[in-house]
Amino acid sequence: MAAPVTRQVRGGAVPGSVPAAPEGLPLAAGVAELPVLDARGRRVPFGALFRERRAMVVLVRHFLCYACKEYVEDLAKVPRSALEEANITLIVIGQSSYHHIEPFCKLTGYCHEIYVDPEREIYKRLGMKRGEEISSSGQSPHVKSNLLSGSLQSLWRAVTGPLFDFQGDPAQQGGTLILGPGNSIHFIHRDRNRLDHKPINSVLQLVGIPHVDFTSGPSVIHV
Repeated sequence: MAAPVTRQVRGGAVPGSVPAAPEGLPLAAGVAELPVLDARGRRVPFGALFRERRAMVVLVRHFLCYACKEYVEDLAKVPRSALEEANITLIVIGQSSYHHIEPFCKLTGYCHEIYVDPEREIYKRLGMKRGEEISSSGQSPHVKSNLLSGSLQSLWRAVTGPLFDFQGDPAQQGGTLILGPGNSIHFIHRDRNRLDHKPINSVLQLVGIPHVDFTSGPSVIHV
């Protein structure tokens, strides 16, 4: 297996400007052909999601994770118009059964592209971590709940949901990537624990999207 890609694009662009896409490192052989499933269970090659345009791809831990839920609630606030203007696709990938996609979108208000990788093959090939690493990453700006309240919410959703399962491997961590066009990786961040999400605005800046105000509904701050 090819070594995981670790190079990242630099974040020194002037706020509000569109940074030039750096020459990316190639995606490991075979990763683009791995399938993801949409909300109807249809198989789509992973590489087809970013073949024609750049994509911001967020792999989440699992759909019951309270930190992932609150992170995706903020992703839902990224205006579609800002994505279209920057020619960027926003994609969330989970690792549950595809049956959980629609309820998760209703719960979070997320309306951009979303798929699942139930076998976690893409997670593995991209070097996403398993297990929680204790670090000084601090509190995610996107997570509002504490560990106790968040865990209770997750448990309640598990027992009241139509399928009583973890909606993915609870030990699996996620990450954020900028991919495409074609099979190139321009940025990759691997989460070390449930609170180690890359701040959304720092990634949006790399793809030329102005800062979003996550304290309310969809709103772009033009600077």
